[in-house]
Amino acid sequence: MTTPPKLLIVEDEPDLLRGLRDNFELEGYQVCCAADGDAGVRIALQEKPDLVILDVMLPRRGGVEVCRALRASGFRAPIIMLTARSQETDKVIGLEAGADDYVTKPFGLRELLARVRAQLRRLREAGTRGGAVHSGGLEWNPRTREARWDGALLTLSPREFDLLGYFARHAGEVVSRQELLDQVWGLDNYPLTRTVDNHVARLRQKLTQAGAHAEVIATAHKLGYRFTPDR
Repeated sequence: MTTPPKLLIVEDEPDLLRGLRDNFELEGYQVCCAADGDAGVRIALQEKPDLVILDVMLPRRGGVEVCRALRASGFRAPIIMLTARSQETDKVIGLEAGADDYVTKPFGLRELLARVRAQLRRLREAGTRGGAVHSGGLEWNPRTREARWDGALLTLSPREFDLLGYFARHAGEVVSRQELLDQVWGLDNYPLTRTVDNHVARLRQKLTQAGAHAEVIATAHKLGYRFTPDR
């Protein structure tokens, strides 16, 4: 029997937290909850959920800080942020902190359920699509969800891991920002193309810190990016 996915919901509004917990349990998920940011970090690291639903506005520690803290600790599961703000800059900040998606309040339960299913499905597909990739100094393994450069383990967010995998499978090719949005983020006409640039910049920095050459992910002017693991 397959174990149902475990979700962590970090939300300080009691009625919303209770409603989300009840509805996700009805959908067959295991659910654990936290009502503030500090508890969210602690429970995420203890329970190791398959996905986190994280409110931006939280007592003790805000959602963006929680997200950063989890990613810094090596937590790799997808994070969906809930925000009452609609400004693009707020969404960018959350995504740059390591979130995988966001939902703006007020939202419909069906929308959130769909986002959760999409993130978990993408995680499963990434783990079964093809085998490990060895290219230059890179070892990328979708089954273990680990990537190494010259044998050293890279600390990557789930999105960075998937992004690196797409680059690795298309080494030497120019891939556009829109292609990355479609194939890695899975969203058509996603408005935040700047998010791709920020993720690529962080990924490039992590690779070069591990010993890759400076142009391991080169920018192709007005076209996109080219991944060249060999010097």
